[in-house]
Formats: sequence, structure tokens, C-alpha cells
Amino acid sequence: MASDEPTPSPDTRASRDYAGPEPASGARTRFRRWVRWLALAAGVILLLFAGCFGAVVLTLPAVDNLRSGWPQRTSYMERREQEAEGRGQPLAIDYRPVPLSRIPADVQRAVLVSEDAAFYGHGGFDWFELRAAIAEAWRDRESPRGASTITQQLARNLYLSPERSLFRKLREALIARRLERELSKQRILELYLNVIELGPGIFGVEAGSRRYFGISITGVSRLQAAKLAATIPSPLRNNPHTDTGRHRWRTRLVYQRAFGTS
Repeated sequence: MASDEPTPSPDTRASRDYAGPEPASGARTRFRRWVRWLALAAGVILLLFAGCFGAVVLTLPAVDNLRSGWPQRTSYMERREQEAEGRGQPLAIDYRPVPLSRIPADVQRAVLVSEDAAFYGHGGFDWFELRAAIAEAWRDRESPRGASTITQQLARNLYLSPERSLFRKLREALIARRLERELSKQRILELYLNVIELGPGIFGVEAGSRRYFGISITGVSRLQAAKLAATIPSPLRNNPHTDTGRHRWRTRLVYQRAFGTS
């Protein structure tokens, strides 16, 4: 028996299935929920960062003992000794600290030109060089290289390692700031010139000069000063004894920049 009710049209059935637009209150509720989750996640990240930063700060070395005297050993010295022992070839450390007054101005100039020309004008970081290094790394799709000031290099040599990591860079930066705060520029340079690695087991310009040239640092020529400065970036591979093409090229570059002639 046929129903008396009219058959609904397709448009009528669709209108029954469609509940209409979602109430504005529901959308606002979901939005607020997402905001709360994002705020919670951001808070957790900030707490973790603050905890890590605090842990790093608490483990920073005191540097006030560096105002006078010389370090007995540096982190780099200990690391090189351990590496040599691991190879079954014990390493003798050649380390002969001398006061800055005995290091010729030509040596100081060559090292500053090579490693940190803006040394006396920054507070531990050369932001211009850092930005340039980051831009180059971004272009070449690799981690940033170089751009470390003399103060940062001193921090790394005294207390850290050559390994490249974000944690090490953070400690290096904080120690560098502490060195700049506690020591004079002259003292930082004096320490740097006496602990910088210049070859297998060779630390400091006095040890480097005696090992490579057979004379005290007080008697080196401008060319010899440039050779020592050119050794700093990769002392185990490129030094006056290995006499690589890279070392000869860098020696000429340092000499020209420091003394203006080839």
C-alpha cells in the first residue's frame, strides 16, 4: 500500500544530512586546546634548555688562577698523550713558556694577522667573521669552520678538545667570556702564544722555534715568525718539518699580510 507521505527530493535528503556550519564555540575550543599544547611544549623545551645551560655553567672552570704563572698541563696536551699511548707510541711534551716581553713583536703580529686580526677590538667573539663563516657553511652545505678568536682557541686548548659539537661550542663560548672578563688582553695573548699546539708534542712558540729552527723565539726572523703562525691551523699535518704545499702557501699569505712584502 503506498504511503501518503511525499517522497523527499534529493535536495531535501541532503539538507537533513548536513548539520550546518560548526558552531564558532567549537572551533574556538579546538584552537585554545592547540595553543595550550604549544605553550606546554615550548615551556618544556625552555626548561630543558635552561637545565642544560645551568649544568654547563656549573661545570665551567675557574680562570682566575691564570692571572699569573703557567698552566702545568692543558687539555690538548693530555689528549695528545692519550692518543699516542693508544697507538703504543708515548709522546714527550715540549712546553717552554716564556713571558710576552720575550716574544718578538713580529711573532705577535704574524699570529694576530693569521688567527685574529680584530683581537684587541672584540670581547671574545668576532661577530663579522662568525657571520661570514656561517654564510660560507650554508652555501657549501657543511658545518661552520674557523671564525674562532684567539680567546676561543685559548679556551679550547686549555680546557676542551678538538671535537666539533654544539655542547663543546657552548662551553667554549662561555669560557671565552670568562677569560675576557678575568684577564687582560695582553695576558690572554701571552697564554695563547705559550700553549698553542705547533706540532706533534710541541706547544708554544718557544718550543716551536727551538724544535723547527734550533733557536730561541727571541731570535727568529720575520719569515720564521710567519712559518710558526702558518702552522697553527693544522699543526700535525702542515708545519715547517712537513713543509707541505699548504704550509708554504699559508706562510706566504701570513708574511704578506703581516709585513707587506713577499
